[in-house]
Amino acid sequence: MPTVQDMMFGQKGFFARQEPSAESDAAAIARLDRLSIFLDSAFRVPIIGTRIGADALLNFIPGAGLIVAKSLTAYIIWEAHRLGVPKRVLGRMLANLGIDFGISIVPLAGWVGDAFFRANLRNVALLKAHLHERAGTHRAKPASPQHGAPIIDGDWVRNPA
Repeated sequence: MPTVQDMMFGQKGFFARQEPSAESDAAAIARLDRLSIFLDSAFRVPIIGTRIGADALLNFIPGAGLIVAKSLTAYIIWEAHRLGVPKRVLGRMLANLGIDFGISIVPLAGWVGDAFFRANLRNVALLKAHLHERAGTHRAKPASPQHGAPIIDGDWVRNPA
């Protein structure tokens, strides 16, 4: 009978790293891509033409909204860990989460800032870059905003869906 530790950390446990395979990586990327788009750019704001996501909208719920939004961001980082992303990349993902949290915690200005700092899209772009590098199909530059990678350059950030 397996122990609790085996079930949690064992070969197929909850926290175990997965062996790299093209099918599991593709399924995980598709799932995390959908989640990051939902959190960062799911809805178009008609007047200004930019996109916001559930992450920015959840900040209108004091306390609980922030916890739910950042928990979903932490899930993306946890999945990246399970896919074997190195600590250096996980550190960058955690830094994005920290910056997003710091922006989000400010009551009014944070709501606006959270609409333009897209930590989830950044983290999925880091994950994709690592998986492309591991597969030997490394890209020289990150994807452009039309392909889901966010940028902040002092202008509106737009990610068409």
